[in-house]
Amino acid sequence: MPLYEHVFLARQDASPQQVEELTTQMTGIVEQLGGKVTKTENWGVRSLTYRINKNRKAHFVLLNIDAPSAAIAEVERQERISEDVLRYLSVRVEELEEGPSAMMRKADRDRERDDRGGPGGYRGDRGDRGDRGPRRSREDVDGGEEE
Repeated sequence: MPLYEHVFLARQDASPQQVEELTTQMTGIVEQLGGKVTKTENWGVRSLTYRINKNRKAHFVLLNIDAPSAAIAEVERQERISEDVLRYLSVRVEELEEGPSAMMRKADRDRERDDRGGPGGYRGDRGDRGDRGPRRSREDVDGGEEE
């Protein structure tokens, strides 16, 4: 059977439980039509690049699907009907990615960077800088002359 990566965006004001129910509904459709969902990832609420139907954020969900094309067509039809789904995209792939997706790996990297004090975080002891000395006055900078 063909393999697909399917991502859909749900409205930001939908609760996580509603997003989970929507994911379960789409998984059920795939299974009814003879396919299976091999992986489900909820990427959480993320900012959109541009507004979609007055929404600035959305819940992102990834489904790795092993199913006939009819199952994908039905999932997309149901998502067009649903008011909670803002956008969706199905891409046929040669093989499904094992392990966490690129988005989840990025989230892990970001979390690690924050834990060890990356940009904007605590910089630790900066003893290697030495004393800056006294501040110079404006007269010292300008050469002491007024124009």
